[in-house]
Amino acid sequence: MKTILILGAGLSASSMIRYLLQHCEKENWRLRIVDRDKNRILSLINNNQHAEALDFDATVPSVRLAEIENADLVISMLPARFHVEVAEDCIRARKNLITPSYISPEMKALNQKAIDAGITIMNEIGVDPGIDHMSAMKIIDKIKDNGDTLHSFKSFCGGLVAEEHDNNPWRYKFTWNPRNVVLAGKGGTAMFLDNHKFKYIPYNRLFDRLDRITIPGHGKFVGYPNRDSLSYQETYGLKGIATLYRGTLRRPNFCKGFNVFIELGMTDDSFAMANASQISPRDFLNAFLPYIPNLSVEDKFKYFLREDRMYLYDQFEWLGVFDDDTDFGFEGATPAKLLEKLMVRKMSLSNEDKDMLVMYHEFEFEQDGKNKKIVSSMISIGEDPTYTAMSNTVGLPIAISARMILNDQINVKGVTLPIQKEIYEPILKSLEENGIIFNEYESEL
Repeated sequence: MKTILILGAGLSASSMIRYLLQHCEKENWRLRIVDRDKNRILSLINNNQHAEALDFDATVPSVRLAEIENADLVISMLPARFHVEVAEDCIRARKNLITPSYISPEMKALNQKAIDAGITIMNEIGVDPGIDHMSAMKIIDKIKDNGDTLHSFKSFCGGLVAEEHDNNPWRYKFTWNPRNVVLAGKGGTAMFLDNHKFKYIPYNRLFDRLDRITIPGHGKFVGYPNRDSLSYQETYGLKGIATLYRGTLRRPNFCKGFNVFIELGMTDDSFAMANASQISPRDFLNAFLPYIPNLSVEDKFKYFLREDRMYLYDQFEWLGVFDDDTDFGFEGATPAKLLEKLMVRKMSLSNEDKDMLVMYHEFEFEQDGKNKKIVSSMISIGEDPTYTAMSNTVGLPIAISARMILNDQINVKGVTLPIQKEIYEPILKSLEENGIIFNEYESEL
């Protein structure tokens, strides 16, 4: 019997755990799962005899290492800051590891140690990163194998609300960590290639410089650039490509509205507001508006919006920025934390809502002297609040790769990600069998 140790059973882990449980009997596996909320684990495993809920603290190295030593494979769903520590434990214990997070410089530095230990440390195997890599490399490799020349690659992904539940003026509901959404883009200037020219977009312009995308049957989206697209020249083997751009998808209303919060300074997370415990949403907004005697908060906000953005006013009124409730603030809150609370109150998924994961790739290439284009898109709709589209698209690639590693179908050693054909082809095929399907359309330019 092989043991899989799962560290963390948060929102993105439910579909992964379900898939692994479905294969435990046939594959002779046992799952040992730890999370701060043991009751969540119990609800997910539902008395399955092949799984056990644990209650140790996975962030304590000595306790964690003892568990890792008794496992055949470790899956870390902990916050990304713990992955390197877990990887060091796995190297020490010579156990394979899977994480869905980006490969940090610290993780990359462990590559030779992992090779020497004879283990696989598979990273970036969720949805973004993860499915984006695999679905992109499938077409990039096809274009290269045909001897064609790839000139442009653009890729977008976004977690949104399913269209039938898209019922607020922002056209957005939180489908993953709200704090990450509020702080999106704060990590540094966005960098990408456009027709062989390096382009840079600072944070204060990020949500105003948008690509416009239409997916037939699903309407219009906009995309803002992710922090660093340039590094994917090496990752995807695209040295010399003219255009390379990776971005995040939203509906148009969201980006234009969120840009107002950025302009006002309400996404700042660097200081605690002096009166945070007594502040109301109205006070919070007013703190970032100019002092204009005899004007109400509403009128000052209209003045700030200007005529050309007045169409956004109803979005902010719906969000409750003019409310007077006094239980809104809390001690030590930064502007970003108050903005997060303001948005979560109105933009959280209800028990009846379903989420939607959208991925969109665009390839422009030359074939026999003709310029062509391939568009590849995927829409995944969640099942319910537990098995969401985000959980399915993050968790299923992890679970499938776990099955492959345990069955010796992935033999790459060291710190890696799923860009090799022998890895992405079977995973994409399994994803199709589980309803995560890409539609491809080729045309001449």
